[in-house]
Amino acid sequence: MIKRISSFIVMAALLFGCAHNQQQTLFEQLGGQDGLTNIVNGLIKQIGKDKQIFHYFADTRISRFRTHLVDHFCVITDGPCEYAGDTMTDIHTGMKITESDFNRLVDLLITAMELQNIPHPVQNQLLARLVPLRSQIIYI
Repeated sequence: MIKRISSFIVMAALLFGCAHNQQQTLFEQLGGQDGLTNIVNGLIKQIGKDKQIFHYFADTRISRFRTHLVDHFCVITDGPCEYAGDTMTDIHTGMKITESDFNRLVDLLITAMELQNIPHPVQNQLLARLVPLRSQIIYI
């Protein structure tokens, strides 16, 4: 009897933990503002070391890029922020970003999230929200 009660309590705790995680916004699952800032900082470091795509960012004001990217991620993850930057189309028009370069940046973002120990299902949620922006970035 005690064994059954203990098993029930463990199961209930596991289910509550899963339900609680599902109630969190993606913003919260990514660690809130600090988590997003850490991910973006990690991404910036990855970009700085990457020969394939660094040239796209060579003339970028990093502090502005950091601020706007954190705000953009905050908005698309249901955080309490407002994005006041340019549209994706305005930013990327004329850059002629290739599919290969776009995919490389996604790889760098995944690496940045892994370095922050973001679970793969949470990473996939962020990537799924970024995918619709692809057409506003590649080959424009």
